Amino acid sequence: MGRVIIIGAGGVATVAAHKVAQNSDVFTDVMIASRTKEKCDKLVKALGRDDIKTAKVDADNVSELVSLFNEFKPDIVMNLALPYQDLTIMEACLQTGVNYLDTANYEPRDEAHFEYSWQWAYKKRFEDAGLTAILGCGFDPGVSGIYTAYAAKHYFDEIQYLDIVDCNAGNHHKAFATNFNPEINIREITQKGRYWEDGKWVETGALEIHKPLTYPNIGPRESYLMYHEELESLTKNFPTIKRARFWMTFGEEYLTHLRVIQDIGMARIDEVDYNGVKIVPLQFLKAVLPNPQDLGKDYEGETSIGCRIRGIKDGKEHTYYVYNNCSHEAAYKETGMQGVSYTTGVPAMIGAKLFLKGEWKRAGVWNVEDFDPDPFMAELNTQGLPWHEVFDGDLEL
Repeated sequence: MGRVIIIGAGGVATVAAHKVAQNSDVFTDVMIASRTKEKCDKLVKALGRDDIKTAKVDADNVSELVSLFNEFKPDIVMNLALPYQDLTIMEACLQTGVNYLDTANYEPRDEAHFEYSWQWAYKKRFEDAGLTAILGCGFDPGVSGIYTAYAAKHYFDEIQYLDIVDCNAGNHHKAFATNFNPEINIREITQKGRYWEDGKWVETGALEIHKPLTYPNIGPRESYLMYHEELESLTKNFPTIKRARFWMTFGEEYLTHLRVIQDIGMARIDEVDYNGVKIVPLQFLKAVLPNPQDLGKDYEGETSIGCRIRGIKDGKEHTYYVYNNCSHEAAYKETGMQGVSYTTGVPAMIGAKLFLKGEWKRAGVWNVEDFDPDPFMAELNTQGLPWHEVFDGDLEL
């Protein structure tokens, strides 16, 4: 039915490739490309599929991407590389008439700042080209937007309060490690917090606001308010929202290490001179920290990610909680990756699948909540991320 290029060979790309291989009736021709072809070849070997092609490509280089796209002629590109490369890949897609999907919004290398404006600016060009660009199709962002759209479609006339809650209660038995790219992860967590209330953004200190929240099958975990990109698109697309917040759990040991990393300057993203060589401290730190791809083998426990919503239906106030719990052990058994990679890679495949089936196909640049959530919700239940609902319960927020 469709040709796809997966750009990237990390944890998320590995999960997505496994899921693409499982859905071969839709993904009929597949290529995996990254800066290191050997990693792509290793992934294909793990899949046991000699029909999947591999290639070397520098995703920062538009001309290399254009050459690759013209050679393979994909229907859609799944950008599972780094958010630094979103714009170069989108540009290459426009130049070659290829559709686009990613899991995280663009951010520049020299500033830890992420927002959708850079990618939304491509909207008219994708419309004029008759191409679809699907933004933020992971879990959060991604499924969090789908959950919100599903609630708005089926259970609310007006969503007023939205809290996205993300708990990782797993244990990887490392003193300090990040669950995805350390550079991106630490840049994100160390920024100031921000949430939407009464028509404006309210800024907080980094991880300044926190409280214990109770997660299904896990129990209470200290949860920290931070800014996350889907808040920008969801408050735009659901203007009745009075307040929108994002919460994530962190263990005390993790936060202690993080404070030390910041205090000694290892979280810096500007260049420093070391014996005549220019290095970026955070990039050096990334090189010595555990590789997120290697965490799965010993990872125990589960994640719990969902949306807690309060709003109006037929003139009455209601609450709604929709969530998924994902086992690290089960994710590793199926794909060789831990649960955080799994919860991002599976939705990326679903978004591409719905595009190829024609259910999520619309010229322009769109966030996931712009599309019909129903087929996506159905796919989540069959592809390994089943969801659960709680109606009119105490949401603790």
